[in-house]
Amino acid sequence: MLYIIDTYAWVEYFLGSAKGEVLKKLFESEKHRFFTAECCLAEIKAWSLQNNKDFDVLFKIVRANCTILPLTEHNWIDAASVRFEQRKERKNFGMIDAILLVKQKEYSCNIITGDKHFKGLKDIIFLE
Repeated sequence: MLYIIDTYAWVEYFLGSAKGEVLKKLFESEKHRFFTAECCLAEIKAWSLQNNKDFDVLFKIVRANCTILPLTEHNWIDAASVRFEQRKERKNFGMIDAILLVKQKEYSCNIITGDKHFKGLKDIIFLE
């Protein structure tokens, strides 16, 4: 099974929370493969700065557990359309959220997140 890990899920994992345990258990199975969109690295860095965490340590954890997905100009262009459509029903749906949906479609995989913007969408492992 393929998964894209959203920043929300990474933060819960870094905190060792009950929500983060879901991701930890998924990591234990060799039948799963994980991705993180490169734009999430900026969000993780911002979180590390706000919470006085060592980004280098967090980055090593991310790289050890998943493949970083590069983004193309077409991903960003497609994300603008996805964001526009999602905002018809989900106020404040973000561009990074839209990028994750674009990559989800590209890789035919699930997204692991607890971000409320994804609740109710297809192929979401929602951390609650």
